[in-house]
Amino acid sequence: MSLFRVLTLKELKSYFLTPFGWVILAFVSFMQAVSLSTAMKGFRDSPVQDSLIYVTFHTPLFWFWFLFIFPLITMRLFSEEERSGTLETLLTAPLRTWQVVLSKYAAAMIFYVILWIPACIQFKLFGWITDLPAAYTTGDMVGTASIILLLGGAFTAFGCLASALTSNQIIAALITIGLLTIQYFLGFVTVIWGEGFAGAPLFHYISSQQHLHYFASGLINTQPIIYYLSVVFFVLFLTYQVVDYRRWKK
Repeated sequence: MSLFRVLTLKELKSYFLTPFGWVILAFVSFMQAVSLSTAMKGFRDSPVQDSLIYVTFHTPLFWFWFLFIFPLITMRLFSEEERSGTLETLLTAPLRTWQVVLSKYAAAMIFYVILWIPACIQFKLFGWITDLPAAYTTGDMVGTASIILLLGGAFTAFGCLASALTSNQIIAALITIGLLTIQYFLGFVTVIWGEGFAGAPLFHYISSQQHLHYFASGLINTQPIIYYLSVVFFVLFLTYQVVDYRRWKK
């Protein structure tokens, strides 16, 4: 486990020792602030029954910038090392393939969680500045944090797989955003085609929008948890197979 920890810290440092990581952090902080400001404007203009957290994560802008986080986080994980030739050195070292894959995934997930620290501070600032009771409940906060973590886990895994498939960062980013866009629009199948076909429950089961809707309302369900953890396991298994193939091919 010491090798796994060393590899994870090495990957995590790469986010903060280059301007790229700080640019991503600034981008997420800014876009989250815009979403929060939009939600607060809605509260000012008309009465809103939903919580501030719910409205913030249901602004039209949210999904647009949220899906773009993951190509930025993951496109360098394997593709940059493949391009520079350091991946071959890493794979020929006395390391197990799972240590390489999981360390890169763990570092990306830790960085992803760090990206949301400014958002938590922004919600706290609402009460500090306005001197009003929080416009959300603890259940809303816990539910939203849970689904954001679950979505991030699954989407980061997709990014890891895309990065392992190519040595070009741009192609890796395009594959990631393509996979995530498909996953996102699958949630609209029942909206377009209605509920009158046999596969409708399946599309509800995998709908990220629906999961966010319920979790942000404080309604935590175990089915999405099982779904996203299964996706993480399966996609990381595919990533392991791709990286392991490259290892023995060399």
